[in-house]
Order: sequence, then structure tokens, then C-alpha cells
Amino acid sequence: MILARPTTKAPMTRPPQVGALPSPRPPRRGHHGPRHAPPRVTAHLPILLFALTLGACAHTRVPEAVRDPKLPSPAIAAVQQDPAAFVGQSVRWGGTILAVHNEPNQTQIEILARPLHRDGRPHDTDRILGRFLVIFAGFKDPATFPTHHRLTVVGPLQGIAIRDVGEFPYHYPLVEAQAWFLWPPPIPRNALPPVYADPWFNPWPWAGPWPGPRMGVRYGLWY
Repeated sequence: MILARPTTKAPMTRPPQVGALPSPRPPRRGHHGPRHAPPRVTAHLPILLFALTLGACAHTRVPEAVRDPKLPSPAIAAVQQDPAAFVGQSVRWGGTILAVHNEPNQTQIEILARPLHRDGRPHDTDRILGRFLVIFAGFKDPATFPTHHRLTVVGPLQGIAIRDVGEFPYHYPLVEAQAWFLWPPPIPRNALPPVYADPWFNPWPWAGPWPGPRMGVRYGLWY
């Protein structure tokens, strides 16, 4: 008698489907879930990019004399004490515009002097160096020189003009404008994105045993 030899069948496997994609892996999640860009920051990105582009374009138009930090400039107080010793000397001064005075043949702009950066831009600071007058030949429309905007001028000293500030006779040094630049206004603080608190980010998970959102250090645009 011939006995049939038992055979073992291989387990059936499903043939791969042509064109089928592997099943997507679930996104990796951290201890507190995925992080997303704060909507407040992304909403303000166009404003920030426009402000940066505007500042870069404005810097390329600044005259070389205004950007030159090597030009020696006497202090306004020294010129007020001995104006004859400085007549004809070139200065590089700047500050914020206080007023525009139009005269028949020239325009005088009153400046509240402030310290300058190396590129000639006046500092946004409470430190005041005095006052001076910038002389422009011909007519300058006051609308093109708004008050509280920053102006830097390079030119020779022409002497002193005495005008009253309140009831005090103030000695204004006169600067003939040979090179000048009206700086764009600074970016308002309310145009910048506020500090965004990401409730799901905590670099110190050992900070406490309690669950729930925690405040942590924010980096990049989230700071």
C-alpha cells in the first residue's frame, strides 16, 4: 500500500496592487502635540517684509556724505559759544524736525539735534544736543518735511541766528544744506506682531507634575 505523503501549504499572501501607495504614517507628535505657526505672526509677515524692503531701499538712496562717519563735527554748544571760530567748517548734524520757516528767497528748517548712528541716521532717543537751523535755497514745501520726521544734513556753518524759544533768546547755528536726507518714519510699535504665547511648547517638561499648557521660551518669529 502506498501512503500519500502529507504536504504543507504555504500561507497565502495578497499580491501587491499595481500603483498602490503605502499607507501614510501618522504624523509624529511630541509630548504636547504638534506645533503650528501662530496665526498672529503669519498675519503680520507681509508688514514686516514690506518694512524691511522699504528700509533697504531707503538706505541705498542716502548720500555718501551723510553716511560718512569720518566728517568731524563740533558740538552745537561749542558753536554757540564762539561762532566765529567755526564759520565755514562743514558739519554733519541731524535730528527731528520742529518747524519749517519759508522766507522770500530761502527756507529754514528748525531741527532738534540728536546723536547720529554711523550711517548718519539720528538716534531715536531722549538725548538732546541742542537746536540748529538748516538753510535751503528757494522754497521747500512744509508738507514734504513733516514735523517729528528725522533729517540729517551736511554743509558749512554760516553763523548764528537769534530766535526766541518761549521767552528765551536762543542762538541757532545756521547750516547750509549741501547734502541731506529725510529718513522714513520708524515702524510703529503696534505694527509689529505681539509676543505670542505658544501654550503647547515647554522646553522644561520637568518644571512641574501638573498637566496642561505651560509657558516656555519662544524662538524665532514666536519670540
